[in-house]
Amino acid sequence: MSNWPTIARKIRVPLGFLLAAAYLWLAHPSLKSIVAGSLIVIPGLILRGIASGFVQKNTQLTMAGPYAHTRNPLYLGSVILAAGFAVAARSLWIAIIFLALFLLIYVPVVRSEEDFLRAHFPEFNDYARRVPRFVPRLTAGQSDGGSFSPALYWKHREYNALLGTVLVMAALVGKLLWFAR
Repeated sequence: MSNWPTIARKIRVPLGFLLAAAYLWLAHPSLKSIVAGSLIVIPGLILRGIASGFVQKNTQLTMAGPYAHTRNPLYLGSVILAAGFAVAARSLWIAIIFLALFLLIYVPVVRSEEDFLRAHFPEFNDYARRVPRFVPRLTAGQSDGGSFSPALYWKHREYNALLGTVLVMAALVGKLLWFAR
């Protein structure tokens, strides 16, 4: 089981593409569910977008912006996206699958990443004491004074989350219209 975080890190993106087909098959969207899901998805996209403009992966410990409130704003944004997609799909199975994926894939990946950060950045332990792992605190627990960088947003290709979200919602609308015939 000690290799599971490494395996989980490698399969999480390809698994997402595989699950997209299952998602569309299991989805039973309505106009209301798509609108409600979209309203949930938007904050997730915003959080991921802002977080990606602060993080400098593997070169420095990011403690500014959303990272001053939660150690994992990208993953929190992903969970919010997943919740929005589950609402939009109107499928209990999809919600169960998303929850299982979070527990089986993302929890071990987060722990593995924190082990890496702890080994490479001596200030991580102090940061981890002040800033919660997942559920954000309302006030900043710590900040390194960094600022949002559009260049980092583009470097990390975070726009793919927006494009993917638009495609998923369009596919749900397409499914809704196709079966409304």
